[in-house]
Amino acid sequence: MRTVIAGGHGQIAMELERLLAARGERPAGIIRRPEQAQDLIDAGAEPLLLDLEATTAPQLADLLAGADAVVFAAGAGPGSGAARKNTVDRDAAVLLADAAELAGVRRYLIVSSMGADADARHPADEVFETYLRAKGAADDAVRARTTLDWTVLRPGRLTDGPGTGLVRLAPTVARGAVDRADVAAVLAALLREPGTAGLTLELVAGNATVEESVAAAAGHDR
Repeated sequence: MRTVIAGGHGQIAMELERLLAARGERPAGIIRRPEQAQDLIDAGAEPLLLDLEATTAPQLADLLAGADAVVFAAGAGPGSGAARKNTVDRDAAVLLADAAELAGVRRYLIVSSMGADADARHPADEVFETYLRAKGAADDAVRARTTLDWTVLRPGRLTDGPGTGLVRLAPTVARGAVDRADVAAVLAALLREPGTAGLTLELVAGNATVEESVAAAAGHDR
């Protein structure tokens, strides 16, 4: 299985690449900087050099040729201003959806955020409000695609622990935190579970294993 990950040098993406490579799959990561390529190679992933803020859907579609799935794990990052929340967190996610359609790749996973809403209000922090709105608008644009088997994953506050393998995954969960390693593990499991297509799922640390949580979300416990 070939999975192309946008934002391929991010922490979640790198962990996902390692997980997919370890189970014998062929991950590829889209990166902006050539110097990041060796890190992906070391993780078992193919580096694909492309700036998502300076490309077109047909150009991106060329990189997706032969892929079985795409994952949007890109982000402007906490130090960026409001403008890049729109160009990366919103526009690049939509661009990946456009390219996936052109390339005939149906499976699309997007890493969003709890609280994402195109109409989000956060007067105390204009940049954070823009971020939530950008994420919400991206989610809406992806969920409108009938040609994609999409899953929207909305993690809570991200932490850098080693991961516990225990999570809570459901359409709505109480606010909380989750290790990036566990987000990656959930993404890897979602890629193997087509029954989660068409779902928007929130994710925090919990008491069920990743496999149990993903199976439950797909309805296999019913």
